[in-house]
Amino acid sequence: MGLFNWTEKPASTLANGGVVGPDERLPWAQTGMMGVQHLIAMFGATVLAPILMGFDPNVAILMSGIGTLIFFLMTGGKVPSYLGSSFAFIGVVIAASGYQGPGPNANIGVALGGIIACGVLYFIIGAIVQAVGTGWIERFMPPVVTGSVVAVIGLNLAHIPVKNMAPTGFDAWMQAITFVSVALVAVFTKGMVQRLLILMGLIVASIIYAVLTNGFGMGKPLDLSGIANAAWFGMPNFSSPVFTGNAMLLIAPVAIILVAENLGHIKAVTAMTGKNLDQYMGRAFMGDGVATIVAGSAGGTGVTTYAENIGVMAATKIYSTAIFVVAGVMAILLGFSPKFGALIQAIPLAVMGGVSIVVFGLIAVAGAKIWVDNKVDFSDNRNLLVAAITLVLGTGDFTLKFGDFALGGIGTATFGAILLWALLGRKS
Repeated sequence: MGLFNWTEKPASTLANGGVVGPDERLPWAQTGMMGVQHLIAMFGATVLAPILMGFDPNVAILMSGIGTLIFFLMTGGKVPSYLGSSFAFIGVVIAASGYQGPGPNANIGVALGGIIACGVLYFIIGAIVQAVGTGWIERFMPPVVTGSVVAVIGLNLAHIPVKNMAPTGFDAWMQAITFVSVALVAVFTKGMVQRLLILMGLIVASIIYAVLTNGFGMGKPLDLSGIANAAWFGMPNFSSPVFTGNAMLLIAPVAIILVAENLGHIKAVTAMTGKNLDQYMGRAFMGDGVATIVAGSAGGTGVTTYAENIGVMAATKIYSTAIFVVAGVMAILLGFSPKFGALIQAIPLAVMGGVSIVVFGLIAVAGAKIWVDNKVDFSDNRNLLVAAITLVLGTGDFTLKFGDFALGGIGTATFGAILLWALLGRKS
């Protein structure tokens, strides 16, 4: 199958709720709509991460699009995934750059040097996996570990929409209206509308928000003035890396977390599609590594395969890699278009929060699905304790400090799961 030679699925596939595989695609108009949905799914987290680190969000969006296309090319178009800003970098970037926030990070160059070092290490790990296979990684990260790590990513992010995206009581109710809207679309519609459940739910909730706020004055009005005032085209604020030993040593080990994330994501997609993607694991690591290097070279955040988009795939049963090419190109356009960015940013915070609750929940369930599909035996205390401890470490954001280095919840959960599995296996 050629790189761009997807088999087109008939329209009846949508109406009948059929699965669209990685090497297949919908008609291009529907593929475009799915691309928009994936763009929206990744947008909140991909923009939030750079803001928390003092990076330029437009650069991060641009680099996420470029990174997604790099990933597509390096995996031969066989692995459906979107690359967005990784939250695993936030703690170490803040520590390395001394960022106090808010606003631009004055020491961004030092952080970028560390991000590039992380990308190089990630690429090397991928090259080793490509040469010798995934067996050695899977011995350290069996399904109980990867399922736990994937679930933790969703659970660890859950506080963002719940605590940070509903500043008022009205906003909390709007979040509820949003996720109920998505659920109603998912259950009570059919065909393409059902497949676009995230996008359709968001549109419905945004209309309800506008009626309640602009019409009845119940909350902060929907403001579209930013769209009208924004330019169609504008260059983002690129930055150059600065290489220092301390920052590189601090940030480079994040590659291990990215490996665990990527491994878990690919296992989740394998479970959902029924197609074994292990043979592309090394290429996926290398693609993610190259994308991180490119992002760090221009002022973007480190990137990772995005669980948000995997959550959308789980809900829609559409795994076509063509969708991610479309989403990547759209993200690049968004990076160069302040007007397009203003359109996405005009989405009410509470509505985006409600969508995030759905998407992060789908990530957590995707982790549980890895357990179910691999028949993980929780009557075995080794499996039980590894999963139990990992989930609480990640959900509670358990943090360990080593001098200036802080390993946050996703990191402690990832390394904790790997080390616990190895430690508890010594008995056998």
